[in-house]
Amino acid sequence: MLQASFINHTLQFKQPGGTSRGVLSEKKSWFLFVWDSDNPQKIGIGECGIIPKLSIDDRPDFEDKLDTVIDKIENYKYWLEEGLNEFPAMRFGLETAIIDLQTKTDRILFPSKFTSGIESIPINGLIWMGTYAFMRKQIIEKIESGFRCIKLKIGAIDFDDELRLLKMIRKDFNSEELELRVDANGAFLPDEALGKLKQLSDYEIHSIEQPIKAKQWEEMAKLCQSSPLSIALDEELIGETDKQEIRTMLYAIRPDFVILKPGLLGGFKQCELFIKEAEESGTGWWVTSALESNIGLNAIAQWTFTLKNSLPQGLGTGQLFINNIPSPLEIKQARLYYNPGINWNLNFITND
Repeated sequence: MLQASFINHTLQFKQPGGTSRGVLSEKKSWFLFVWDSDNPQKIGIGECGIIPKLSIDDRPDFEDKLDTVIDKIENYKYWLEEGLNEFPAMRFGLETAIIDLQTKTDRILFPSKFTSGIESIPINGLIWMGTYAFMRKQIIEKIESGFRCIKLKIGAIDFDDELRLLKMIRKDFNSEELELRVDANGAFLPDEALGKLKQLSDYEIHSIEQPIKAKQWEEMAKLCQSSPLSIALDEELIGETDKQEIRTMLYAIRPDFVILKPGLLGGFKQCELFIKEAEESGTGWWVTSALESNIGLNAIAQWTFTLKNSLPQGLGTGQLFINNIPSPLEIKQARLYYNPGINWNLNFITND
């Protein structure tokens, strides 16, 4: 008989992470454990992570719902198919735990040349918002670490300071040497966005994520049509579960890219629906983690490798936390590796 349990684990940032929605110093996660009573030694683990003010399941009844799922875990197919549409982080955690339970080797969800340590995944370097000096320091460190694709969070400090940062980078590195992505997290107002995008385009920006807030399809469509640089949808995808609605959104807005975050969108199956609809509409895509611990990041990375997308992925967040779960995941020269010679240390999972 299938059984389940969960514990919560609050991830602590090594240094606060600034976004246009505020500064993050911690992030809540719940680890979901699933096992068969006939073989209790084989346990599948998944992570349900919440980002305040962003995750649609950032709500007071989250644990109550998780209790219900635990009590009725034998109905996991229902939970994965339709029962958790309003709880995408929970569905991602359950999907991961079930896959982990059903595989031969713990934490090897998608066996590949990545999990055998033969191949790796190119990733971007994330630059958090902060003072000009703080962001400049991060940029220099990332470049010195070998990153050739950098993503800057923008929209919270003075826009002229952000342009100064980009000018500093482009003075030493052209677009062939260093790819620049920026993420506004919806910080720009619709009537000012195009002007700011034109200023950003002076610095050969690869793309900008979510320049204005989500659910403004008409304004976003106008931006995508007029923008001198590529626009990627991020927050716009959150809460969209219906295939026809996703298709309508993509054809209405016509973005250049969509950003896929399994923990925010409801797991791998749901993200694969987005990929199918994006490719049919001529929209590019890449995958990004949503500040998961190494439990969630490991699952996302293994799945991402199977997709064979050559763009740098947003999977470099595992080093952000003081109390992350020690794992075989390693970053070397701007690539994410799975080192099978390193063991998982699940003793770091605590019930906070």
